[in-house]
Amino acid sequence: MAKEKPHMNVVFVGHVDHGKSTTVGRLLYDAGSISEQDMRKLKELAQQVGKVGFEFAFVMDNLKEERERGVTIDLSHKKFTTQKFEYTIIDAPGHRDFIKNMITGASQADVAVLVVAAPDGVMAQTKEHVFLLKTFGVQQIAILVNKMDVLNYDQAKFEAVKKSIGDLLKTVGYKPDQVPFIPAASFLGDSIVKRSANMPWYTGPTLLEQLDRFILPQKPTNLPLRLPLQDVYNIQGIGVVPVGRIETGTMKIGDKVIAMPGREGNGVKGEVKSIEMHHEQIQQAEPGDNVGFSVRGMNKKDIARGDVIGHESSPPTVVTEFTAQIVVLNHPSVMTVGYTPVFHIHTAQVACKIIKLEKKLNPATGEVLQENPDMLKNGDAAIVQIKPTKPLVVEKQKEIPQMARFAIRDAGLTVAAGMCIDYVKKV
Repeated sequence: MAKEKPHMNVVFVGHVDHGKSTTVGRLLYDAGSISEQDMRKLKELAQQVGKVGFEFAFVMDNLKEERERGVTIDLSHKKFTTQKFEYTIIDAPGHRDFIKNMITGASQADVAVLVVAAPDGVMAQTKEHVFLLKTFGVQQIAILVNKMDVLNYDQAKFEAVKKSIGDLLKTVGYKPDQVPFIPAASFLGDSIVKRSANMPWYTGPTLLEQLDRFILPQKPTNLPLRLPLQDVYNIQGIGVVPVGRIETGTMKIGDKVIAMPGREGNGVKGEVKSIEMHHEQIQQAEPGDNVGFSVRGMNKKDIARGDVIGHESSPPTVVTEFTAQIVVLNHPSVMTVGYTPVFHIHTAQVACKIIKLEKKLNPATGEVLQENPDMLKNGDAAIVQIKPTKPLVVEKQKEIPQMARFAIRDAGLTVAAGMCIDYVKKV
């Protein structure tokens, strides 16, 4: 059996209409992941709904409504194999109201491709997406400067766009000289999988080659064990079997573990008897592994989804309140003190109250615009103080970033997203 290739998640982001979906469609088609036959169907479909030239975008935009509007709504996941990696492609929408998916996308992404249309250059959403990628810890990005055909493949114009994007990257802390810039025309296929005869002046990688140049992020095995529970089963003859995905650290048979906060809020201790992944017994599990494990000493009624397993020696942090940096994305009116929406943190869903608005920040640079603002509206970034209505596990971004990020939802909408930067620990 061939060894499995290491897995990476790549998110495609950028301003609406800059060609993200078309880029992904062209990549999959030229790399042979989509058949001629499927492509022909999509082309016919594009003509039927009056969207000639949208066939590549349709590869990812497979919802009927999206095809009619020509806009990416939901987050599409597609598997794709390069020479080195197996990629899951996350095509994140550019539209404001769909940015919630961009958040859930970026929080899972190992690497990102920012698509910027050369004729337009840096737009409002380009800035926002760059800030969000940085905020959510995406370290490696590549810039695809798309629609070069519109500029007659002019090198000077590419260099000008490259400079303005470079200036933007600097403001959030990326180093432009370490970021690849690829001039491309996705619809025509220039620099996506095939080299472009139209740009002999460009000698760097194609998009496909760049995907193989990214570096596999190190698994956070050096951090303390954190395994948020997705479910807890009681299996006859085995006992209590919690199930979840390891975010950080490692778990071995015989480990003394604790589930926090547990039903009483003080944790539930146990010992790992066996670990199973893909129906096979394993001795040790590491970050990214989805496991079920049997545990001695825990009762099914004492632990539940949203609890987090750690080692007894460094238990997960339960907080009574915490400070977070948030971005307001899609709130129907304004956010004020006293607002109590549901926070989605790892697998927990807990109503939390906003008890103080500390600072309003510039969403593109993070600098302080205002101390103690009265309210926050869409597009605002801020530092806020939050009080969960019941015990909750959350960690600091600086210490265990995988356990610091969250989305804030209200009435079926993701209204904001953020990360914990400080907390008051429950005693």
